[in-house]
Amino acid sequence: MFRLLLLMALLASFAITACGGDDDDDDSGGGGGGQSSESADQPGKGKPAVTLGTKDFTEEFVLGELYKQALEAKGYKVNLKKNIGATEIIDKALTSGQIDGYPEYLGVSVAVVARKDIVPKSDKQTYQLAKDFYEGRGQVISKQTPFFDVDAIATTKDYASKNNLKTVADLKGVGDFTVGARPEFRNRFQGLKGMRSEYGLTNAQFKQLALGIQYQALDSGDVDSANVFSTDAQLASGKYVVLKDPKGIFGYQHVAMVMDKDKYEALGGQAYFDVINEVSALLTNDAMISMNKAVAIDKQDEAEVAKSFLEANNLL
Repeated sequence: MFRLLLLMALLASFAITACGGDDDDDDSGGGGGGQSSESADQPGKGKPAVTLGTKDFTEEFVLGELYKQALEAKGYKVNLKKNIGATEIIDKALTSGQIDGYPEYLGVSVAVVARKDIVPKSDKQTYQLAKDFYEGRGQVISKQTPFFDVDAIATTKDYASKNNLKTVADLKGVGDFTVGARPEFRNRFQGLKGMRSEYGLTNAQFKQLALGIQYQALDSGDVDSANVFSTDAQLASGKYVVLKDPKGIFGYQHVAMVMDKDKYEALGGQAYFDVINEVSALLTNDAMISMNKAVAIDKQDEAEVAKSFLEANNLL
């Protein structure tokens, strides 16, 4: 069943690829597209080992396995450190040399890593802001993925109907309400800080939740609303309403690989990013939702899910 879902999702990604895709012509990093198999059978042979990290949730585990396995198929030696932590933690692991790179959401790069409390007007502007910031401290980023995973505020369908909620702004009229999220959400502009400053939601009461139990908390009524990710598999159930964000405080969250520049060059530079970019180009929203569901809901191993996806795309 999972393979069928993957193949259905892949049709959409193949269509994007066949049409050329905007990413091939924009300023997304690392230069040109993927290498042909004839010109780069094993670009990783003889290169030093690379240590990649992931954050602390399902989608990052899947992304880590996708990149790891694709790189290993090209001869690279990859150490993968999963579940390092939130952006604030994994960025320190990168800058301290504990890891060489990790997949990051570019809106988070701008708001959390670069600490810019701004609302970019497009994904391209977001990409450029992130690229400039990372280059300024000796790092590089790959091309960005077609898929984007945005932080969002969700409620149960019943709560939204009862309070006539369609957008985050509508929460201003419900009286005091609780919003459940990870601890770092409280002080992020792409979080409670932005909700209060941009939407005037002084009636929001923060309730700390461990990552992964936000839907359980909504179902039990423990919180009125919760911070979720737009590619969460649970949203396909129809039980929840994701409130629109007309002011765009949650930003543009396409993913790119952030790498230490010296290690990137030691790994072959563009030839290394060509492998990353080849995987990234296939990661549509449908593909990621399917893989997230397979791991989070169907309890399949993320390594096997990633392997099935890469095999279906002839990358293994």
